[in-house]
Amino acid sequence: MASPAPPGIDRILFSEDQVTARIREVAAEIREKYGQRELKLIAVLKGAVFFLTELARALETPVKIDFLSISSFRGGAPGMVRIAKDLDEPIQDEDVLLIEDIVDTGFTARFLLQTLAGREPRSVAVCTLLDRTVRRIVQVPVEFRCFEIPDRFVVGCGLDYRQNYRNLRYIAAMHPDKGM
Repeated sequence: MASPAPPGIDRILFSEDQVTARIREVAAEIREKYGQRELKLIAVLKGAVFFLTELARALETPVKIDFLSISSFRGGAPGMVRIAKDLDEPIQDEDVLLIEDIVDTGFTARFLLQTLAGREPRSVAVCTLLDRTVRRIVQVPVEFRCFEIPDRFVVGCGLDYRQNYRNLRYIAAMHPDKGM
């Protein structure tokens, strides 16, 4: 018997089974594109960690993992971010997948793609758990996506509300009076 949804949850958008199945499908798409080439998976902390873990397991090919963290400039314009924690290893001549929990306006993804491209990887592509294209301001190439979502504040599978709900195994929409 499923436990009741935590407080603040409006409805489940994607069940644990749906999330797991879709991650496996995306992993197959990635394997089809890259074959057995080693990939460098770069996750944006903290939200993408859960997705990165499941995706890396489903890839069944050689992967390296690294992390970076970003923060917004206080009082800055929307999309103004800086790298708070940089990569531990260089990415020159590597096939890089930027792993995001969600691509929303596109500002952050564009900044990260430009930053990573300047480090001369063999290739760089975006793989996201969630894509909210309805809020896109800056167009960015999202090569691999698990789900497109509506304009709702969502939690689970790494996404949080005030640092809570990251550990939910499903993706849920918060009540409209929460979040955004």
